[in-house]
Amino acid sequence: MTDRVAVCRKPDAERVIELARERGVYDDGRRVRERDAETVAVPVTDALDTASVREVVADPDPVPRRRGLDDLLRARGFSAAEIERAPSSWAVLGDVVLADFDGCPRPAAVGDALLELHGGAHTVLDRRGIAGEHREPEVAVVAGRGETETVHVEHGTEYALDLREVMFSPGNAAERARTRSAVGPAETVLDLFAGIGYFALPAARAGADVLAVERNPAAFRYLVENARRNGVADRVRPVLADCRDVLARRDVAADRILLGHYDAESYVGAGLAGLAPGGVVHLHATTPTDDPFARPAARIRSAAAERGRSASVTERRVVKSYSPGVDHVVVCARVA
Repeated sequence: MTDRVAVCRKPDAERVIELARERGVYDDGRRVRERDAETVAVPVTDALDTASVREVVADPDPVPRRRGLDDLLRARGFSAAEIERAPSSWAVLGDVVLADFDGCPRPAAVGDALLELHGGAHTVLDRRGIAGEHREPEVAVVAGRGETETVHVEHGTEYALDLREVMFSPGNAAERARTRSAVGPAETVLDLFAGIGYFALPAARAGADVLAVERNPAAFRYLVENARRNGVADRVRPVLADCRDVLARRDVAADRILLGHYDAESYVGAGLAGLAPGGVVHLHATTPTDDPFARPAARIRSAAAERGRSASVTERRVVKSYSPGVDHVVVCARVA
């Protein structure tokens, strides 16, 4: 069979790879490659029907995938059963590798193999969950130097962070890129859950003025640093506070409001108080896969109606799978 590739926009690559894996057509024997300035070629074994794929074409010059974790573990004497229990996926954030080692045999040896696989990394962490009102990560050092502070670069945006103190979701990369493309250079943006600048920084780099609200002191410290690091300190106004308090005491009339938090649905009403007529709200939510958009869309409409306003949905996106039967989605709506 002729090798094929699914051609898609760079911001859509992670979603296309995920879909190809789910449908059993992803070819992990070949590498994902840049096709041109805007697109990448994802290796597939068959057609992949999704709106994110522009076309599926023959791969005239297939490039074999480099040795993977399975190969390295096999060379270290791991059995097939042990390899099956090793992490199947992981994230490389700056020079730190983050993976789930629950049930993994010989985790230190697996961590050393991950460091060999990613030569620029110096630390491997086991992510053990998120807890507390500030969604603070719990991690443990598995291999390497044990340094948890790093700088992660994504689509040209630099994110400094300490993975012991603040969370970072690699699966949201495409949504962060979309934020930059959606925001206009003359807009005023209100980010109610700014964190370290996940969405505030791409918006500011697009030329918008951003009021970035964050109540976690550790995340706020990196938000300030990251605004300076990316050269947008003049366009990002960081505020250390609960977003509801900010909306209650400030006269805000933003063109766009970002609600980038899983529990943000209960904040929609307060957020609309700071949205100018005709403005757009981006609401993130975790919802059942079988009907992912109904609840957040209804929440926006009801919150608008309670304030004598109307809302029309303009975009709906599945960002990633959150857990079995649950998706992370974004619903965008224009509010009159």
